Amino acid sequence: MMRNRNSMMKVIGITGGVGSGKSALLSYIKGKYNCRIILADEAAHKVKEPGQPCYRKLVELLSDEILDADGTINKGRMAATIFQSEELLEKVNAIIHPAVKDMILCEIKQTREKGDVSFFFIEAALLIECGYLNIVDEMWYIYAKEDVRRERLKQSRNYSDEKIDAIMDSQLKEEEFRKHCRVIIDNSGSLEDAYEQIDRKLGEAF
Repeated sequence: MMRNRNSMMKVIGITGGVGSGKSALLSYIKGKYNCRIILADEAAHKVKEPGQPCYRKLVELLSDEILDADGTINKGRMAATIFQSEELLEKVNAIIHPAVKDMILCEIKQTREKGDVSFFFIEAALLIECGYLNIVDEMWYIYAKEDVRRERLKQSRNYSDEKIDAIMDSQLKEEEFRKHCRVIIDNSGSLEDAYEQIDRKLGEAF
């Protein structure tokens, strides 16, 4: 039986540790496939804009000291304010994460109703922790060996070993990613090799 065109869109979560190469692979996907891609980090910036759901709550929590002269939230000042307080960080996350999820759910619904794309990708390091397993049809883990990830972060972002350690320690371990993800793309080698793995998976999608 032929499925309704609007129901055929597949929602795929893209997650993985820092330096695994998620952005490079999504760039390839965007150029080759009929898809929509939403980055949770970009959605998090949008929900903090004036007039958006989180703006007033964040200003009330952190004071107007986090604002620039034009009334927008200064990312650096906000980060500095919450940096020293685990409690403040938890409160900020409790404001932002649900709003981001609501925005993404709305985007999925609207895109599905339009019926003009085959795949909807959501990218974030925290998809598993933030409860996206029940939103996506499939969760993909972009894997890369730790030494490869470290070298990428030093070359592309000029990160120190200490900064890399701190970020990696704050993220899920490899076994947790593997436990929750149905598809694993190994991006330890060449991008071309990872592209072939992606093409095989997306070719099997329907």
